[in-house]
Amino acid sequence: MKADPDAETVVSAPRGADGRARAGSPHGRRGAARETRLKGIPVSPGIAIGAIFDTTEAPAEAPRRSITAAEVEAERQRLAEAVAASRKQVAKLKTRIGVLPEEAQEELSPLLDAYAMMLANSRLIRGARKRIESDLVAAETAVQDEAESIAAAILATRDDDKTGLLRRAQEVREIARRLTRNLTALPFRALKDIPQGAILIAEELTPADAALLNPARIAGVATEEGGADGHTAIMLRALGIPSVLGCHGLTGTARRGDPCVLDGTAGTVALNPSPATLAAARESLAAFARERAKLAKLRRLPAVTTDGEEVELQANLEIPAELPLIAQAGAQGIGLLRTEFLFMNREDLPDEEAQVAAYAEILEAMDGEPVTIRVLDWGGEKDIEALAEGIPALGGPNPALGLRGVRMLLKRPELLEVQFAAILRVAAKGPVRILLPMVTIPAEVKQAREIYERVARRLRRRGERLPDPLPPLGAMIETPGAALAADAIALEADFFAIGTNDLAMYTLAVDRSEAEVAHLYDPLHPAVLRLVQFSTEAALRLRMPVSVCGEMAGNPRLVPLLLGLGIRSLSMNASAIPRAKQAVRSLDIADCARFARRVMEQSDPARIQELVMGFAEGLTERA
Repeated sequence: MKADPDAETVVSAPRGADGRARAGSPHGRRGAARETRLKGIPVSPGIAIGAIFDTTEAPAEAPRRSITAAEVEAERQRLAEAVAASRKQVAKLKTRIGVLPEEAQEELSPLLDAYAMMLANSRLIRGARKRIESDLVAAETAVQDEAESIAAAILATRDDDKTGLLRRAQEVREIARRLTRNLTALPFRALKDIPQGAILIAEELTPADAALLNPARIAGVATEEGGADGHTAIMLRALGIPSVLGCHGLTGTARRGDPCVLDGTAGTVALNPSPATLAAARESLAAFARERAKLAKLRRLPAVTTDGEEVELQANLEIPAELPLIAQAGAQGIGLLRTEFLFMNREDLPDEEAQVAAYAEILEAMDGEPVTIRVLDWGGEKDIEALAEGIPALGGPNPALGLRGVRMLLKRPELLEVQFAAILRVAAKGPVRILLPMVTIPAEVKQAREIYERVARRLRRRGERLPDPLPPLGAMIETPGAALAADAIALEADFFAIGTNDLAMYTLAVDRSEAEVAHLYDPLHPAVLRLVQFSTEAALRLRMPVSVCGEMAGNPRLVPLLLGLGIRSLSMNASAIPRAKQAVRSLDIADCARFARRVMEQSDPARIQELVMGFAEGLTERA
């Protein structure tokens, strides 16, 4: 890969990892070296100062290969052997992470468990076996085809949490790559010889590579490929290694041994840094260490404003593997448990017993903290094969506007009955609430409540002990129609959860995943903010709980605005909780209310953005 022609360059003396001039280096023979500054995606905060160590790995690819019918059994055997080898490798990885910091173990162990499950009798393995026979293709071809089919179906899903979808697709592809390497005898990346204090650079790192990194030896990580939301990024954050991914031009510019300053907060990599760059990096390194220690202390402190107002900070949960992150962040429960993980990548529907087991595990892990369970939110484009039967053309020409969420559940009430029954049966294990997705009119909540109460009566007749009163049944406010009808919906629901991601999408007619219009997506658009305000006020008039569970909730700069609008419960990705708590503890509710009134008077999104940034900067200066 060639060096990035847009990279910034400045002249500096050749220097070693400690910032001193390197005598006898190639740079020294040529004279002054140029500082080259590259920009990437910041994924794990912190400053790293060290020498470059580069590593490469042959891509896990294999040419498509057809077979004859007589070779089917042999290819199936090859697949079985590759699966067995892959399972041994994953088990070995799990043993080796025992030497890593506790926080990293909490992140890595569940992921490796998920890998092990995918190497069992999963859809990927079953599908690959079928393709060998039906398509008459070699095992590696069957694995790659099946993995891409599953990943494409996952990524086609319409959901608030695109991050979770990308992670699931990456998990499937990672296992396919491992199987392909074992099928074709391609070597894995060697990470044993990385020198102490080096900055590792690579074209790409897989989650399995990240599991082998020792944060005591590696100062930082930078790669050409990758993004902020994948498992590799999550692992690097859990390991506490300053990291920059998606840094184009890196491998073509850097050379092994070159001195480097990596800023995982700003997303920059400076090769052959100047004395000024090194001095600034050392100052930033000290400041970051102080800030990290400060945030760590927040875990056990309450989320209370300076004038004594309590704010509930909860976590969104995509899959059970994320439970350790929730405990680590100090969340006050789960504000949004998405139940789609129970239905994805399987040929049959989870029965009542399977759902009881899954919900019970989560409630027990939360140890008395509240859990809000959102019932299945599925549109026809999602990868749930058993649901597609009996509802022809469920997705329609525009699945986002079709039969999804509570609409689909009311059309298939047996699905809702099973979920209601499973949740009610575990309700004694901890405080739980039930959330209905994609509500647009009061009648949907009323109809769902009738099913809910009917299920409860049936369970009581069966001898099940249920809470009295029943767990609250709430409505998710994520469409303009629901927001504008919030006062009427509030008469039927027990609580509101405002999903600002979909609310912004439907209000502005913008799909964030569409590159041509993504720049128009703006949760601070006055129309979106007015719908949030209208929904909140409708709930508060009836003294009904209301929370925000979209991305706005986890943005510390938007916390003052949400508190000023009357929100006192926020649910977000677990990693966002410490900074949100830091923001809460620096705020006065009266100041937030005045600030919110000023924002709501505006009609220009740019002016609103300016006010929000100004308020946040004022808080930073006072801190």
